[in-house]
Formats: sequence, C-alpha cells, structure tokens
Amino acid sequence: MERLAYAGSGSGADAPTVRPSESGWMWQRDGLAIVHAPSSVLIDLNRACTSFDAVAGLDRLSMGLGAVRFLVYGDQSLLYASRVADGGSGAVPVHADLTGHRTLRLVVARADGEGMVDMADWAASRINCR
Repeated sequence: MERLAYAGSGSGADAPTVRPSESGWMWQRDGLAIVHAPSSVLIDLNRACTSFDAVAGLDRLSMGLGAVRFLVYGDQSLLYASRVADGGSGAVPVHADLTGHRTLRLVVARADGEGMVDMADWAASRINCR
C-alpha cells in the first residue's frame, strides 16, 4: 500500500490507486502503511486483480494498548474480517480474493471503544494483478 499512487496525482489509471477523497489518514514508515482506527482506505483497482495479501496488527506506537479488527471489502462485499487484535496478540495474515472486484476498501475498526492509541499496520501489503 505504501507504494500506491494517489488518484489525481497524474499517475494514470492503469494500476491500483488510493482515492484520497474517500480515505482516512495514512502514514508510511519502514515499508508499513500505518493508520489510526477507525480508518478506511479506498483503492480503485483499475485493472483485473486477483488478491490482496498483508500482515496486519497493532503498531508499536500503540504501546501494547488498544484493540482493533481488520476488514477487507471488495466493492461493497466483505471479503475478510480478522479476530480482535490487541496488544497481546501478534500480527495476523490477511488474504482476500479480489477476482471480479473494481475497488478494495481496507478498514480498521476499534474493538474496545477507546481508540486513543489504536495505531494499526497493514504490513507487507500486496495487491496481485494481472
């Protein structure tokens, strides 16, 4: 995700692009796409893509606090929902089949109602396209 172009940046529309007008804040560090829950990032696939893969978990900036769930949508359909990830759980592998979908939405939802330190990572994220 950290290498994706943003729609309207003049990058063309033949590769996946983040739609900033419909996406929340995303910070990039050391190959990680870091978001603060609640978060939603919308990506136009712009081509035939087959899958999304990542390793998702709480960022070390959360200091072991907080709890989130990771959700992946293709168009408007839920493709993946993680268990609750908190400071005591490790990162979770994420895989979603994108066949036939035009958009990908990555959501991080608060699972504990607090959210002050719910910093989450979509690490090693990859959109596989033809």
